[in-house]
Amino acid sequence: MSSLLEKLASIKDRWTEVAQLITDPDIIADMNRYVKLNKEYSDLKEIVDVYEEYKNVLDNIKSSKEILGKEKDEEFREMAKMELSELEDKLPDLEEKIKLMLIPKDPDDDKNVIIEIRAGAGGDEASIFAGDLYRMYTKYIESKGWKHEITTVNEGTAGGFKEIGFEVTGDSVYGIMKYESGVHRVQRVPQTETQGRVHTSAATVAVLPEADEVDVKINPADIKKDTYRSSGAGGQHVNKTESAVRLTHIPTGVVVECQDGRSQLKNYDKAMKVLRTRLYEAEVEKKEKEIAANRKSQVSTGDRSAKIRTYNYPQGRVTDHRINLTLYNLDAIIGGEIGEIIEALRMAENAEKLKAGLEDENAVG
Repeated sequence: MSSLLEKLASIKDRWTEVAQLITDPDIIADMNRYVKLNKEYSDLKEIVDVYEEYKNVLDNIKSSKEILGKEKDEEFREMAKMELSELEDKLPDLEEKIKLMLIPKDPDDDKNVIIEIRAGAGGDEASIFAGDLYRMYTKYIESKGWKHEITTVNEGTAGGFKEIGFEVTGDSVYGIMKYESGVHRVQRVPQTETQGRVHTSAATVAVLPEADEVDVKINPADIKKDTYRSSGAGGQHVNKTESAVRLTHIPTGVVVECQDGRSQLKNYDKAMKVLRTRLYEAEVEKKEKEIAANRKSQVSTGDRSAKIRTYNYPQGRVTDHRINLTLYNLDAIIGGEIGEIIEALRMAENAEKLKAGLEDENAVG
């Protein structure tokens, strides 16, 4: 308990320090630093508020015990016993809440994302499934009050998409959507199947935290820009103007294409955003590999080669293989109701992090 109080006291000291910093004219003039400190201030305030509540409960427990030790009046003693019982019941939940709040946050959790869905094994059916996933995500995005905008699209020959990329903007998008990275598998009878046999197809989902110019500096001399005529849907104008943009980052060989907008300038801006995000992701991946592999979460590794979820239509079920969660409401999930799965994954990851933190503390102790 004392180590928890010490941690919380140091957090309050930092919060007080940040409160002073955000009134400093030099920091207000530096917009990037000011925005980051403001975010830190509001994040720390949540912990400080719970810390004050926790201290208050501990103080009241102490005073209730003192009353029971000294007071002779039976009525007073009964009141003190009732209060002590209520406070002691409240304490474990409060401590659990604090421990969860103290789990280090992924610094990317507050970022917007670029989501890329690609049809995998399964031919036309895989493209159709990629389209189903895209609709599932857009409905979930709408329910969260977020916005999305397509960056690149390559349609399938029988519907759906061979590939589709889109940007999602809103509050803490990456922190919620990161659990969707990986291979999604569908088991169903395709429309083209005459024998009524169930086929298995797959699509890969990549959820990338969107990088801004502060995260990744790109030298314009390192970029090769090509323009071409868009080949996707969007009306006749796409074949008349070279609005589509292809950017090649020469040092890394990363290639990004954007052909959704009518304007070449708009497509260039979108492509630059995706390029920055891809380069940022490569850097983050490199750093993660440098960290001990066993410290990596099994829930949100972002490993796009890992099979994470199966959508089985004959049985009407969805199974998330990372946490062995099976739900029998496939229609609702494909209709965008994925919140229950994401929340279960988030809780599993927090439990994983808590366990790792306790192991670290015991190792130090």
